[in-house]
Amino acid sequence: MAGHKILVIDDSKVIRMRVRDMLPDGDFQVLEAKDGVEGLNLIRQERPNLIMLDFLLPRLSGWEVYQELQLEQSLQAIPLVIMSGRKEEVTDKLTEPFEFFEFIEKPFEKHQLQGAIKGAITKSKQPRIRTGAAPLKVAPPASVDTSEISALHQRIEGLEDEVANLKKALAQLVKFVKQKI
Repeated sequence: MAGHKILVIDDSKVIRMRVRDMLPDGDFQVLEAKDGVEGLNLIRQERPNLIMLDFLLPRLSGWEVYQELQLEQSLQAIPLVIMSGRKEEVTDKLTEPFEFFEFIEKPFEKHQLQGAIKGAITKSKQPRIRTGAAPLKVAPPASVDTSEISALHQRIEGLEDEVANLKKALAQLVKFVKQKI
């Protein structure tokens, strides 16, 4: 029985096999999933020690899998390498620098994969606290004025309310335009 589990989630059997062949020798088991739903199920059942996640997947995209991982603190701690042949699709959803996971662009070489795995392990140890889809919560340094932070939080809440009202108004406008067409 292998000591560690590595989950490779990619709709391409060739990529899954290539990743398996490029992994360094070690005491681990490689699990494979061909889509996001299967991958998420395996993550929850097997609790792998590393996840290799393709960003463009059928049934449930890599982006959606990533969002699910962020909802559970225990899953956030799993080292994650996101793979894609189109980096711009990843950066459209997740801005750089990638703080908590590594990104590797397809096609990649063995040394790039191994470097990404090492980077993902390091990044997974970064302290972070997330609750649901809430923004990252970090304790302010002692030198920061907490009243200023409170004022900023209130301003953010006000802006969020404003955005919600604008969305409602836009929905009404769209509905009106559709009725007139």
